[in-house]
Amino acid sequence: MSGQEITINGPDGSFAGYLASPAAGRGPGVVVIQEIFGVNAVVRAVADELAASGFFALAPDLFWRLEPGVQLTDKTDAEWQRAFGLMNSFDANLGVKDIQTTIRHLRGVCTGRVGAVGYCLGGLLAYLTAARTDSEATVGYYGVNIQNFLGEAAAIKNPLMLHIAGKDEYVPPEAQKKIVEGLAGNTRITIHQYPGMNHAFARPGGKHYDQANAGLANSRTATFFRQHLS
Repeated sequence: MSGQEITINGPDGSFAGYLASPAAGRGPGVVVIQEIFGVNAVVRAVADELAASGFFALAPDLFWRLEPGVQLTDKTDAEWQRAFGLMNSFDANLGVKDIQTTIRHLRGVCTGRVGAVGYCLGGLLAYLTAARTDSEATVGYYGVNIQNFLGEAAAIKNPLMLHIAGKDEYVPPEAQKKIVEGLAGNTRITIHQYPGMNHAFARPGGKHYDQANAGLANSRTATFFRQHLS
């Protein structure tokens, strides 16, 4: 399954996206929200896998305002430093605005409902996407700093699933506790916890990748999207 580079036109300008399409040429859509490494091979592989499962999957370049076309790996210190620099300069509010633009674009391409899935920085953006956009089903993997936005939980009207890594080096236990307790009142939110896992346990080839737990999380995500987007 190979995707194509497309252009997404938004109110603040145009930016690139990687679109993977299902073989059938029909199906619902999923926005794939990047990590801090840009729309790299890992993100593209997620989109390709979704397309193989029958979805139109579109990964927008959310760093376009800072530096278009970023594709870093998690293999060198220099790339990590560049990735953290981009993350620290990134405006999450504008990122969510671009995700809404991407959802709108995808609605014109796909033949069904549209959801979103995000990882790391994208995990936080997935939570904000559930609160601020018309995504019809959203999934966040090990989102960072969600505890700072719990006040937005009441705005979440469509299903949201969060995967939380119990030993996440970027989300300490007290933050995890705040997230779980702060979101407990919203019946549209499902939280899955993976007690022994570190951040990015579902990133293939990553330092903390765990095949069993990644497989479990991904199967839960697949079922969730089938239930709410099909």
